[in-house]
Amino acid sequence: MANSHSTAHGNAHAHAGDHPLVGHLVPVSTLLFTAFALLVLTVITVAVRYIDIGEFNIWVAIGIAVVKAALVATFFMHLRWDRPFNMLVFVGCTLFVILMMAFCVLDTGQYRASQYTGNPPVAQQTLDANAPGAPVAQVKEQINP
Repeated sequence: MANSHSTAHGNAHAHAGDHPLVGHLVPVSTLLFTAFALLVLTVITVAVRYIDIGEFNIWVAIGIAVVKAALVATFFMHLRWDRPFNMLVFVGCTLFVILMMAFCVLDTGQYRASQYTGNPPVAQQTLDANAPGAPVAQVKEQINP
């Protein structure tokens, strides 16, 4: 069968047996270390959820998620051993997502005065009727620039 394949396609693929069947073989130790790092970062993400550091919680969770995504892309998806252009695309896309998130965060300042610190009034009425003792809705005070 190998002879018929090389005869049918000429000698251009005659040396194909010298190459591995997959693009890159990663050592098992690297994969295990990466998997362990992902598990540790997952435990840290869950632990941070129970630590109240205010609005900084979301930034810590997003930062850990970015590190985990970079580990998966670098080692499990073989970007470390792939063409540099593919890593450039990955980094560019990551920077674009960060830029879009920054624009969204900047935009929250426009409607901050109308945000509720508790429950919206309609939801509070339902809670008062069905669950007495629920937190009271309060509108943040208007801040004049």
